[in-house]
Amino acid sequence: MASLTQRQGLGRTACVDYAVVRLAPNYEMRAASIRSRNVQCAAAAVETKVPSVADLSNLDRVSILAEALPYMQRFAGKTVVVKYGGAAMKDPTLKAGVITDLVLLWTVGIRPVLVHGGGPEINSWLGKLGIQPEFKGGLRVTDGDTMEVVEMVLGGRVNKSLVSLIQQSGGKAVGLSGKDGDLLRARQMVEKDIGYVGEVTRVDATLLRSLVNSGYIPVVATVAADEHGQALNVNADTAAGEIAAALQAEKLILMTDVPGVLKDKDDVATKYAALNIRECRQLTDEGIIAGGMIPKVQCCIRCLSQGVTAAHIIDGRSRHSVLMELLTDEGVGTMITG
Repeated sequence: MASLTQRQGLGRTACVDYAVVRLAPNYEMRAASIRSRNVQCAAAAVETKVPSVADLSNLDRVSILAEALPYMQRFAGKTVVVKYGGAAMKDPTLKAGVITDLVLLWTVGIRPVLVHGGGPEINSWLGKLGIQPEFKGGLRVTDGDTMEVVEMVLGGRVNKSLVSLIQQSGGKAVGLSGKDGDLLRARQMVEKDIGYVGEVTRVDATLLRSLVNSGYIPVVATVAADEHGQALNVNADTAAGEIAAALQAEKLILMTDVPGVLKDKDDVATKYAALNIRECRQLTDEGIIAGGMIPKVQCCIRCLSQGVTAAHIIDGRSRHSVLMELLTDEGVGTMITG
């Protein structure tokens, strides 16, 4: 496992401070309840003010790191695919938290792959160009002009800004789209009459493996190509799931704008902490998993059936939700396993 000092060029105290600042929001909550993974824990994690390192004793710092250590050891050398989108892309504070979470994971030897959308940025640029965004059944209608904007914004502005943020935080990142290295091949969903929108039919993860093995964080924009080279807009959740399966990742993490799978969609206290595939199918049949949650859960089930160990649906609106899900006893979202 690479040390913080090796990756960041920091001294021992600074290394401890860097990790403690990321994990401290959950410290008092963890001391009160082990592995409860309930909504009270999630709320406490969101509401607890991140303390200054100066407010913590040396013992507190070491205790926080000691509790995270088993998770760091367990996932060291393992690949974690994170789908990034929603509110966490729009709020600068949340965005900074996601980036530093990824860099911390990378620093301790975990191998993150970031897959991103960029809906709000796409809408902004469509507006500047006088193109009215249109949606059918939750999917963007993507005509020729819109597809040009999607590819420009996702593969250019959004992708490269994320690469820059990762590198400013001390990581090493490479940005690419699904067209690079023939990473994502897709077919146009002509039956839905929504233009240049595709579903992934094949993943060639050769380039991603090379980047990960060379110590980089790949940052993937979800633009694919069909067999004729036509660019297609593909759903970021689906693309992340297929990439996770192709990489045989340890985990897939879907960052959303909801706390996880809820028994009552209007009551966060009814969040399921953990589910298996059978339970997910039962909840879908009962109508509890419904609406926009159905494709997310289906994405998780599909990647699990192809060898991914666990999939997580977490609330990207919670600060440092990636770290809290992976490196704490309670977690903050819904974990789905086979």
